[in-house]
Formats: sequence, C-alpha cells, structure tokens
Amino acid sequence: MAEITPALVGKLREITGAGLMDCKKALVEANGDLDGAVDALRKKGTATAAKKASRAANDGIIAQHIMPGGKLGMLVEINCETDFVARNDSFRSFGEEIARKLAENPNANLEAEREAAVAKIGENIKITRNARMEVSGNGLIAAYIHAGSKIGVLVEVGSGKETTPASDQFKQLVKDITLQIAAGHPFAVSREQVAPAVIAKEREIAAQSDRLKDKPAAAMEKILQGVIDKFYQTYCLVDQGFVKMNSEISVKEHVANVAKQLDDEIVIRRFVRFQVGEVEA
Repeated sequence: MAEITPALVGKLREITGAGLMDCKKALVEANGDLDGAVDALRKKGTATAAKKASRAANDGIIAQHIMPGGKLGMLVEINCETDFVARNDSFRSFGEEIARKLAENPNANLEAEREAAVAKIGENIKITRNARMEVSGNGLIAAYIHAGSKIGVLVEVGSGKETTPASDQFKQLVKDITLQIAAGHPFAVSREQVAPAVIAKEREIAAQSDRLKDKPAAAMEKILQGVIDKFYQTYCLVDQGFVKMNSEISVKEHVANVAKQLDDEIVIRRFVRFQVGEVEA
C-alpha cells in the first residue's frame, strides 16, 4: 500500500475541491495514484473540478513574440524560483528576448543567455517549454498574455481570402479568440480533435456516477449523450459560450457571423495555452 501523505491529500483537494476525508479515502482506493483518485471522486460526484495535470511548484512567466505581419509567433514559459523574481522587470525583459530569439530561430542555443540571467538575477532560471506557429495559407498568428504573465495563448486563425487578415474586423476576432482561450481553458478546437479514448473515459465516469444508478437502460444512452454534449461545451473551443457576449452564443456561431459579414470562410486552425507551473499530461 502506497503511503498517503498529508501533502498528497492536499494536492488532491487542490485539484478537485473535494473534502479532506473524501480525498483521503479516494487515495486509499487508488493506492496513492493521483489521477485514479480524481476519477474515483468524479464517479462519486464529489469532485468540483477535474484536472488531469498536477501543478508544479515552479514560479515564472509566459512570454510571447509575434513577428511583423502576424504570420509567425512564439510562446515560451520561463521558470524561476520565486514570485518576487517573476514580477521583476529584468526577468520579464529576459523572457521577451528569449521569445523573440526563438521566433527568429527555433534551434537557437540560449544557454549563454540563461546563465547570464542567472548570474544577474540570482535565482535558478529554466527555459521550460515553447510553441512556435507559422501561418499555413491565409490567416494570422496572434498571442495574448494574461495579467500577471502566468497564462499565455498562441493561436492560428485562417481565412479563405488573402485580403481578409488585413481587415480590422478579422483582427478583432482573432484577438477575442485569444481572450476566450485564456478564460475558457479549452483543450481542443473542435469535437473532431477529441481523442475517442477521452470520450470513452467521460462516458465511463458518467455511467458510474451515483446520480445515474438504477436508471433504465433506455434512458441511460440519452442521459450519457447529454453529459458528453455538456463536456464538449467546456472541452472544445468552438463549442464554448463566447465570453465576450456573456455566453449567449457559441464561439462557433460568433466566428460564423463574422465570416458572413466578411463574405469569407474563417477557421480556427490550432492553439496552445500555457500556464506557469503546469505539468502536461
């Protein structure tokens, strides 16, 4: 039996929002496996959030650089030891410079710059991860860094016409999409990008939840489909309620409205969302 430490119980509470004893019981059932305990709490309906990735203790910032013309962009996470340094202007300038250099040359060796920053700032610094995007065909690359530089977004939005990306309406749409991704935390652009294994797991968890016990078989499939539709509305970007319009319409509907006004086809091709300290699944 794995040791169930107070720290592990605390981490599960942070991830799920469930009660102390519920977390401890779930960890015992899962033999100390954090992901297994999250699933157990979800099946019991006691988890208020389901995050597949635990949080690292690292501090730091997300930085971005978009090349002139909006056809290429870079997002990078730079970690340090304390929030004090993360808020330091010198550290933030270092992050922006690293993003610029990686945008210009993704194979750049930045070890000398990192070592110089460590010597100047006095803390260990890591260039943890980065994402680089270049437009395929017509469209724009855009980035957004949320207040505090703890969350960053990089997105590619395409158009059918070559002239559309130059329009103010298209540029505003792309900006709004970056804000949506930061706030809504989607994991995929659309339903087609969701792995079948992810859906299968959501169905399994829903089917085993206490609220669905003893439901007639004829009603079960309809209920499960409703659960999956609701899951898509949080997991998939285009299915989310458009935050800027108080979720009265979906992101997909808003994009379609703008496309109609511009007499063009607009598609959100891809995105990445970084959050400081995130451990990718």
